[in-house]
Amino acid sequence: MAEQLDAGSAEVAHNLAEADHQEGLVAHGGETHSELALFGVLTPGALVSGAMAVFLLVLVFKKVPALIGKALDGKIAGIRAQLDEASKLRAEAEALKAEYEKKLSGAAAEADALRSRAEEEAAQLVDDAKTRAAALVKRHQKMAEEKIAAAERSAVSDIRAKAVQAATTAAASIIAETHDAKADKVLVDGAIKGLGPVV
Repeated sequence: MAEQLDAGSAEVAHNLAEADHQEGLVAHGGETHSELALFGVLTPGALVSGAMAVFLLVLVFKKVPALIGKALDGKIAGIRAQLDEASKLRAEAEALKAEYEKKLSGAAAEADALRSRAEEEAAQLVDDAKTRAAALVKRHQKMAEEKIAAAERSAVSDIRAKAVQAATTAAASIIAETHDAKADKVLVDGAIKGLGPVV
């Protein structure tokens, strides 16, 4: 391709040089060639202009501009349809974006509500645990006090029983030492008299 361009540029340069050479000849009074005329009337410029006019008339006669216009109208309609579809897709995308933003804000609000409800439930559980712990401590304290009171009563009862037994043993030994059969007879006789006369 570059070679073709170089060859074309060289040919153009050659033609320009040839034209300069021809102008130089004309300017210095050299020989010039007169333009050829067809039938002595039509010059090559007139022929080219006539051919171009005929070509344009054929194009108009064959309705080529209308066909080009139709093709361009079809292209325009296609581009317009693509633009309409792009606008519709953009509107749908914006609607989806708004919907997801709404869902996202709703999810954030729901998460906040869940967090606050969880905090309230946790506070309630802590309060319940404190109340139950206080009740449990009171119950254990009462049970301990009852056990202590029962132990005290049992100890007092044991001490009394031992005191009674010790007193009985001491009284028996004192009685055994101080009383004899004579004292027993006096006691028995007094007890019988206290019963009253026998019928």
